[in-house]
Amino acid sequence: MILILTSSPCIPGSSHINPANGFIKTLHRYVPRGARYLFISASPFDFKQSEWAAWSMKASLESCGLEFGESAILDARTGQYAAEFIQHSNFILLGGGHVPTQNHFIMMLGLRKLLKNYNGVVMGISAGSMNCADLVYLQPEEPGESIDPSFVRFAPGLGLTQTNILPHYQTVKDNILDGKRLYEDITFADSFGHRFYAMVDGSYLIRKTGKEYVHGDCWCIEGCQIRKICGLEESIKL
Repeated sequence: MILILTSSPCIPGSSHINPANGFIKTLHRYVPRGARYLFISASPFDFKQSEWAAWSMKASLESCGLEFGESAILDARTGQYAAEFIQHSNFILLGGGHVPTQNHFIMMLGLRKLLKNYNGVVMGISAGSMNCADLVYLQPEEPGESIDPSFVRFAPGLGLTQTNILPHYQTVKDNILDGKRLYEDITFADSFGHRFYAMVDGSYLIRKTGKEYVHGDCWCIEGCQIRKICGLEESIKL
């Protein structure tokens, strides 16, 4: 399996794929021509949103020169075909959205087991990247989540990596949620005993042959401390 985890693959404010950090070259290297495209929704019960996200992202990828064959959407309408869809695809795209919503859908369908021996390319966007982790950090994002004692902060994910990605760092790092700073007061506190990698849009992680590499601006958050580990057009091995 080739695993590609992005914050957002598009240029901010645009539907065009971001070429920063060699991302388009990476896609052309690993996504086969005529790949069978499967989109896994983060809004499985919002069918209009699922279709828009699936087809607009496919169009964006095609606009940078990728070519796809058969295509399908995995949402609440098609969940019973999950095993068949996965077996037939060789490019899976996990969409962005509300992380707990997608996580619940993933667990409900048993996708962790279905993807265990998958040999294609898996690409995550935002929430989709977060849910690829073995133990997913459900970073609070909606009002009330950070102060709700029943809100689960860590949950099993797809188990495709041990790495926890936090997307859109450039836009959310100064956010205030429930009267608290999202990073300094919430995420930093949750980093005791855990390690998070905060990425800006345009940065990404690739896992191949059991090794992981970060490309572009990225910060490591661990034990209530943050440090920058990679810069624009740089890459490091984790």
